[in-house]
Amino acid sequence: MKRAYLVLEDGTVFEGFALGKEAEAVGECVFTVGGMCGYLETLSDPAYCGQIMVQTFPLIGNYGFIESDLEGECTLAGYVVRECCDEPSNFRCEGDLDSFLKVKGIPAIMGVDTRALTVHLRENGCMNAKICSSDHVDLQEIKDFKIHGAVESVGCKEISVSPAEGEELYRITAIDCGTKRSFIKQLTKCGATVTVMPAVSSFSEVLATNPQGIFVSSGPGDPKDCVALDLVKALFGHFPMLGIGLGHQLMALAAGGDTYKMKHGHRGGSQPVKQLEDGFCYITTQNHGFEVKTEGLKGVVTMVNLNDGGVEAVDYPLQRSLSVQFYPEVSGAPRDGSFVYESFFKKIRGV
Repeated sequence: MKRAYLVLEDGTVFEGFALGKEAEAVGECVFTVGGMCGYLETLSDPAYCGQIMVQTFPLIGNYGFIESDLEGECTLAGYVVRECCDEPSNFRCEGDLDSFLKVKGIPAIMGVDTRALTVHLRENGCMNAKICSSDHVDLQEIKDFKIHGAVESVGCKEISVSPAEGEELYRITAIDCGTKRSFIKQLTKCGATVTVMPAVSSFSEVLATNPQGIFVSSGPGDPKDCVALDLVKALFGHFPMLGIGLGHQLMALAAGGDTYKMKHGHRGGSQPVKQLEDGFCYITTQNHGFEVKTEGLKGVVTMVNLNDGGVEAVDYPLQRSLSVQFYPEVSGAPRDGSFVYESFFKKIRGV
């Protein structure tokens, strides 16, 4: 196997072996916590666009790849694992992870001490890095890397309609900032016909779909730089609205709040979230590097992160809207977030 290196912008080098596509890659190096399941959903989450993602679980690929489990296009800059399983076992398996990475064009590295790497990122914060064949690199090139136009690149380019399963109860227009397919599936399961629109759509184009409610999806990047921010500001208060992930942050900005970049973000499937009304705790999947500030937030905080107290859910009673930072009811994750969609539909019904 060919030697490969992960070089961080601070000069720290981790050695391993080449995996996936034979190419060099520069991106923001982040880590995700979780178990042996869900790596396919993680690999195909558009919110990882431009990032080199580190899996903290030591063995990845134990059930290979299954195309139908993917949440979207694979837009990672790179992938880092401790050990890659080359003999997956699952009745649905369509091939091994290495082959999948090659087909999707993702450079990767295995054999890395991912525990040490994760500790380094937790203590020093997420930073840019490069997957390469030599440890002699230009650190300035790595430091200068920035993700541009992430939402435009991962979101849809044209309007599409996903019909409701069974009787149509709601008409929802989704602003696609890089949504996971399972969010749209969940809305249609609840009886919603969903019109999915590009993030660059205009206010009048959204009105033309005659929506009863607006869904603002998850996605990559800084919410303050998001191409959909002006559209969300224009729509906010005109229709009941649900925001997830990036959509949660965009709605907070639309309501006059603020956001900030976190030290290392929340990524993975074991984030504890507390519901303030009854004290109930949910174990959630998340993927974000920016967070909503509590100060100046013009909404009611209804859920917080038990690890750091971060804002996880906001209710906007006057605007008949709500948003959550975590991923509710998604594939490869805990399935106890359906109440989020139910709350949204109640807003639409006015109850």
